Amino acid sequence: MTTENIFSDLKVVDLSSFIAGPSAAVILSDYGADVIKVEPPNGDTWRIGYKLPPQPRSHDNYPWHLNNRNKRGLSLDLKSPHAAEILERLVKWADVFIVNTPHPARKKLKLEYEDVAQWNPRLVYADLTGYGEKGPDASLPGFDITAYWARSGLLSLTRDAGAPPTLPPSGSGDHATAVTLFSAIVTALYRRERTGKGSYVTTSLLAAGVWSCGVFVQGALCDATFFPLHDRLKPPNALINTYRASDDIWFVLVLTPDHWPSLAKGIGRPDLLTDVRFDPGKLAANSADLTAILDQVFVSQPIAHWQEVFDQGHITYGIVHAPSEVVKDPQLKENDIVVPLEGAGGNLNFTISSPIQLHGVAKVPAKRAPEIGEHNDEILKELGFGANEIESLHASGTLGVPIERAKAS
Repeated sequence: MTTENIFSDLKVVDLSSFIAGPSAAVILSDYGADVIKVEPPNGDTWRIGYKLPPQPRSHDNYPWHLNNRNKRGLSLDLKSPHAAEILERLVKWADVFIVNTPHPARKKLKLEYEDVAQWNPRLVYADLTGYGEKGPDASLPGFDITAYWARSGLLSLTRDAGAPPTLPPSGSGDHATAVTLFSAIVTALYRRERTGKGSYVTTSLLAAGVWSCGVFVQGALCDATFFPLHDRLKPPNALINTYRASDDIWFVLVLTPDHWPSLAKGIGRPDLLTDVRFDPGKLAANSADLTAILDQVFVSQPIAHWQEVFDQGHITYGIVHAPSEVVKDPQLKENDIVVPLEGAGGNLNFTISSPIQLHGVAKVPAKRAPEIGEHNDEILKELGFGANEIESLHASGTLGVPIERAKAS
């Protein structure tokens, strides 16, 4: 593999918080971009995310390193009168500027595109919002659970009939949106290569959520007739359903009609193929009957038996794994989905790589996320600030606790 990274000369200012924006910056960093994580002196709130239920409990700040690895850290009080000069130099230094501050606050802080693009016309300004830039709810704060999941329609569909909506895994919509934002950034960089011009790119948690729910939302757009919420015992299609083996392991079957004979023979029930209820044209009408039969069959043997049957019959299935089982899956390390993490300490020896691979191009080794303001002096020197200026910025509290107060404490 080549040691030359695709984004080795790319400079990124990550002024975003929580998960989606910072994760887009992580993807860029995986391919060599120099990313400066800018956060307030008291830190990005996501630094304490691992302490908030329902995140898994740990002494290690695992989500912080997942979403901010490979970055350098700069602490900056944007409300300080001295922050503007630092911000201007950051923008002039940067190729990409990622921000998710709500627009009303962004306007007060003079962080809108019009404010910063004047300093760098080649800048790719990447804007992430909850619900989009326009409309009555453009200024509403949004998390992935509220904007990506609830507002998009996804949360109404990911449950069984009779069950209330439930909470999806934290960050699941954020990570999907991060790939969307990364795509927008790369599209703008390609445009800049062709035209020399910067761009203002944007996406939202809502837009990414509606795209993920696109099959059903597109159906609603053309007034399609929807099936009721999924009922496992009375599904619209017994061949696309969940079943349980004798060792209490659940799995999902996803079969097209042409694989129905292979399944019937594989489970030792070729008689089902001559049962008129289960003719191809009648399967849907008799799905409850077929589900009851398959339930009895599958609960008679452990999952290892059914895996062998399914593999021999080229039947598509998926075992329902918990995260503690997922991390033992050999496919993850074999395909660099999970990679070593350097320097984080504790039990943080591995992390999840971004879901994009380029053959022949190695990603940079994953390194721990920065402490708050860890690289303040280093970055300020690179931006052209002298030693006296840096000392003055420390003393003013622009970078956090003034030096004198820090020594006194």
